[in-house]
Amino acid sequence: MSTLYDQAMEEMITTIHEWFDEQEKRDDLESIVKRTTLQMGIFNDIVLDYRPGRTTVDSLDLGLDNDVKSKQAGAFTEEQVRNEIEPKLAEVVQGRLDKLENSPLIDYRFTFRGKFPTTEGKLQLTLLEWINEEKRQLLLERIHTYVDKKLENSTYPTKPLESFFLTSHLLDPKLFPELNVAWTIRQYERIQALNQGRPEALAEHRGEITRAVTAWTENQFLPQYYDVQSSPYRTNEYSLKPGATLQSNIETQTGQHLDEHGGQQTSESQPIDLLLYAAVMILRFEPSYSKPKGVTFLELAKQLGSKRAARMMTEGSGTYAKDDIHVKTEEVECKANDVFALMTIHIRKEEPSAYQQALTFITHLLKQGFPKSYKIKLKSSVKQYLPIKGLAKSDTHRFFANALEYPELHPLLEEYAREAIQEFEFYEDTEGEKSCMPGSYATFGLGLVDERYFPLLEYYMGEVDDEHQLIQDKFIAAFVEQQGVTAQAIPALVASLRRSTDSLKLKIQPELENEEILELLVRQIQELEHYEAERVLYPIFGKVEKLSTLARKAEGRRKELLLELLQAAGK
Repeated sequence: MSTLYDQAMEEMITTIHEWFDEQEKRDDLESIVKRTTLQMGIFNDIVLDYRPGRTTVDSLDLGLDNDVKSKQAGAFTEEQVRNEIEPKLAEVVQGRLDKLENSPLIDYRFTFRGKFPTTEGKLQLTLLEWINEEKRQLLLERIHTYVDKKLENSTYPTKPLESFFLTSHLLDPKLFPELNVAWTIRQYERIQALNQGRPEALAEHRGEITRAVTAWTENQFLPQYYDVQSSPYRTNEYSLKPGATLQSNIETQTGQHLDEHGGQQTSESQPIDLLLYAAVMILRFEPSYSKPKGVTFLELAKQLGSKRAARMMTEGSGTYAKDDIHVKTEEVECKANDVFALMTIHIRKEEPSAYQQALTFITHLLKQGFPKSYKIKLKSSVKQYLPIKGLAKSDTHRFFANALEYPELHPLLEEYAREAIQEFEFYEDTEGEKSCMPGSYATFGLGLVDERYFPLLEYYMGEVDDEHQLIQDKFIAAFVEQQGVTAQAIPALVASLRRSTDSLKLKIQPELENEEILELLVRQIQELEHYEAERVLYPIFGKVEKLSTLARKAEGRRKELLLELLQAAGK
């Protein structure tokens, strides 16, 4: 056994030294930590995964514990690992840290974890937790200086890299053992306020905030009350611990002003408020596939007895003013719940003003940040649908088809569509082959009836996520049938075909016998990359070989134009 033990120790110690030696060779350490005062070092964690003959040390836990080999029994007992192996490995790492404590390689804290196959099964444990108190105090000073100068007393935008570090630092129990929820949320809100008007940067900042509060919720808050298991789909499953209740019954009303008035929160804010804040951030700003996690957070808070969570599930997050989420007139009643991304619309009088008020209600909320991946629950005596086969026969579809019957509302429908359209978002009541981006029904309907809305159609197609949406094919077929292949329609048709799939077939070659129309098509396609040109041409001509055959048989100007199409496709 001693020989096996000695071999194992040598392998693990050698692997640890190799990792540190490799990192010390880097020549970019200083430049990395100088990017922001909020980074004290590069690494704060390593994981040793002992597998005889193939042991690894990495700063990333790859989570490969579910494969069959990792479940093989090891030669050592858990007691041996804890009492003999753990102290010696910790001593090795501590020795390296002692020499590197002031190096930018090591953060203010460092955790050394290990995974070991034992006779009792896989053992995972923390072998060493180390803190450089001098670096910790310096980082705290820098955080407070940053908050004071860059957030609370500044009007300038901040940098996403700064938010990357700050958002996590504020929830780090080693830095802030006593979590001040109101103050923390106020800093998150200030970051967003300072970066308003810069959509891409704001989205990045919000992403950092959401990741930080989500990690805190899942790793620090919920495990206090729930037993957590990871499902085969890598989602967490929660079971309430016996007797688990909130540590305090105090609940604030902060959710009513989470987006703009975080600073108004009181010192009585509780950790549960931060969980609810995480839920709202996910529901308002994350892609549609992330929304179930936000709803789960609310359901878990409700199980813990949170009255505010229960209220949010029935009335919404509290983000919006009551007048914005509930409108009632003689013609229409509209309600909105952002938690479930649901708009309920009751058309009391089937007339243009009812749909006008409903469209205004929806568009106004979207402009305020209401989830674009919403759905409509409609109560109406009219059942109109767009003349496009294959669309979902949903209430959302029916509402916009009904509204499109009133030409005087078309400008308002365009305004709605331009606000709703957003890549990677989908109406909540569509899925699979019928999934469609918000704004689809309004855009399709307008594109079918009036060439004034062809620019809207081109804008829409430029945003389509064609890896997850197929219904544009159905629209294109209806568009050609309704509008024909005209000089006015060609740009919109080409924009649409750029998002088509290989299953689409258009019988429009007879229309392209007109050399003027064909030339317009050529001019549009010549502006595209070769692969895009080929994609546009495929639904019309099929494989490039068929187009080559047509070109060979053609004569005069038509032959020249067909050859130009081939050239545009890189053939």
